[in-house]
Amino acid sequence: MALLEVKDIKKNFGKTEVLKGISFSLNKGDVLAIIGSSGSGKTTLLRCLNFLELPDEGSITVDGTVLIDGADATTLSDEAIRQNRLHFGLVFQNFNLFPQYNVLENVTLAPTLLKKGTPDEIEQSARKLLDQVGLGDKLKNYPHQLSGGQQQRVAIARALALQPEVLCFDEPTSALDPELTGEVLRVIRSLKDRDTTMIVVTHEMEFARNVADTVIYMADGVIEEMGTPEQVFGNPQKEKTKAFLRGAQNIF
Repeated sequence: MALLEVKDIKKNFGKTEVLKGISFSLNKGDVLAIIGSSGSGKTTLLRCLNFLELPDEGSITVDGTVLIDGADATTLSDEAIRQNRLHFGLVFQNFNLFPQYNVLENVTLAPTLLKKGTPDEIEQSARKLLDQVGLGDKLKNYPHQLSGGQQQRVAIARALALQPEVLCFDEPTSALDPELTGEVLRVIRSLKDRDTTMIVVTHEMEFARNVADTVIYMADGVIEEMGTPEQVFGNPQKEKTKAFLRGAQNIF
């Protein structure tokens, strides 16, 4: 059984159809890369998976538990939405760290509020995560004292602190200078080695080619092409995919 099953997710904003029926599944420990032009629906899909937006139709199932099915989004209680979010972690483009808290406090805040252990257990877990992302020596620093790459690595540790089944990244390197991009991508690669299940919306084509198990190309709110990196990058079937990849080669 797949860890994550997404079936026919649709999302409209007013009369604008942003997602027009998105379906895919993801096995535990696999990495899914989602590529596509701006406006294709990639970020909206992540926001629906993380229940920051509620889909108008479709179902989301994690580890056999149906989180939402059909058009019942309007009947979900605030508590149900909060519980559904815990299945996913989301790393944003622009870090979204709390500026008033130091690195360690940023990572321990959510587990503390949700009582995910004793204070000592939560702190020890946070220290371990920060060591994993290479920031064990920055525990007392505040976000403004860190580079963009370091801030993004704190954000990754913070997302992992709640032990989500699926970790999602929304263009995790788009706000970074090229020299800082590599350090964040190395952390994501290391998470793959630890069997972390991930969905990565990215414009880094080489990263998607080398790290993902499955690649989805989205265009105009639909999945235009889906397959292994070898299939999508090496032998794309759709004209839109071919045109996008030609443009991506020219840009990046």
